Amino acid sequence: MATSRSARSRSAEAQRLLDLLNALGSTTFRQLLWQRASELDLTYAQSQVLFHVVDHPGCHMGDVAKAFGVTLPAVTHIIDRLEEKHFVSRADHPADRRVYLLEPTRQGRALVQELHTMQIRGLEDVLKRMPAEDRRRVIRGLEALVDAAAEAARS
Repeated sequence: MATSRSARSRSAEAQRLLDLLNALGSTTFRQLLWQRASELDLTYAQSQVLFHVVDHPGCHMGDVAKAFGVTLPAVTHIIDRLEEKHFVSRADHPADRRVYLLEPTRQGRALVQELHTMQIRGLEDVLKRMPAEDRRRVIRGLEALVDAAAEAARS
């Protein structure tokens, strides 16, 4: 009986967390961020790959596919679009002709910086509306959530 109640409780908590994360994801600051990206005809997937390449310059296309859990052809399509928009450049690997190295262009780095600044400002606006102790609890809770998710992924 207690196990069943505990399982129901975890399921309810999981649903509540999912609802909260979805609500957070659709808040105004995120909408403004993706509004700017859409002005540049940049899809969500393209923007995420661009952020990754900026954070990991010189990465291989296979690394990007692995990071996002998608196929190499899917990444190739995204990189093709980012290259057309002059946000990413692709170069041959010096030791392996089958591998491409990805580098953000100056324009790509500038866009990521702009979008990141928008993210930070949006979150700062949200956080300033919360008491300091609530902010600390949210951060501690999210750190615990990320740690638990990483542990579950390793299992």
